[in-house]
Amino acid sequence: MKKETLVCECTVIHQEVIDKIKLPEEEVLYDLGDFFKILGDSTRIKILSALFQSEMCVCDIAALLGMTQSAISHQLRVLKQGRLVKHRKEGKVVYYSLDDDHIKHIVDQGLTHISEKR
Repeated sequence: MKKETLVCECTVIHQEVIDKIKLPEEEVLYDLGDFFKILGDSTRIKILSALFQSEMCVCDIAALLGMTQSAISHQLRVLKQGRLVKHRKEGKVVYYSLDDDHIKHIVDQGLTHISEKR
C-alpha cells in the first residue's frame, strides 16, 4: 500500500500567523541543535541513564556498559563539553554526575514520548 503525502494546495500567505511567530535567535537554535546531536548517540544516552541513578567513575561506567575506559572517556568528554555532565575529583578518582536535573527531565520526556508509541 502506497503512503499518501499530504501537500498544501493553498498559495495564500497567512501573514497574521507569520506575524505572531517569534523564533529564537539563530545562535540559540544552533546551540539547541548541537544539544540534541549530543543526545542522538545511544552510548551517551546509556551513560546518562546510569548517571541518573548515581555518580560514577569511568571504570565503573566502562564495566557497566562493557566498553573500554578510553571509549567511555571520549563520550564523557563530549557530554562534558555539552554541559550535560560535570565531574569532581576525589584523590585519584574522577566521579561524573549530571550537570543539572534538566538533563534527566529532557530524557524522561523523550522516554515518555517513545513509550506512548509502543
